[in-house]
Amino acid sequence: MPDPGQRPPARCGGANREDERSDARERALTILYEAHTKQLTPREAVATHVLRPDALTLDLIEGVEDHRDELDGLIKEHARNWTIERMPVLDVNILRIALYELGHRPGVPTAVVIDEAVKLAKRFSTDDSGKFVNGMLSNIVPLLRG
Repeated sequence: MPDPGQRPPARCGGANREDERSDARERALTILYEAHTKQLTPREAVATHVLRPDALTLDLIEGVEDHRDELDGLIKEHARNWTIERMPVLDVNILRIALYELGHRPGVPTAVVIDEAVKLAKRFSTDDSGKFVNGMLSNIVPLLRG
């Protein structure tokens, strides 16, 4: 019987691919958070890892880094009564990842991006983060995918 904490073995088909994408988003969030706490650029944080992240994780990290001004501009423009500096760091990075995907990865369905971002917020951030992330992304989607 497998350990309850272990992930089930990989299966063929689309479900495993979605798990890989979810894992990549989580790894990207972890590395972006690490970069923030260590005051490194995201690429510098990646360089400190013994194992290089997979291609999707790297795409998300580098996409967030390369488009940070654009992504932060969208966050600032739509955050009512909040400055980006007052927002939880995890929420900001979750929004950056999702906004990068919405704006620069057109093959990823909008509903998947939002759902994954909300799941990350609920799992790793504050009790209100899921609602906050959902509201922010719902307001910004028409600009990026309208």
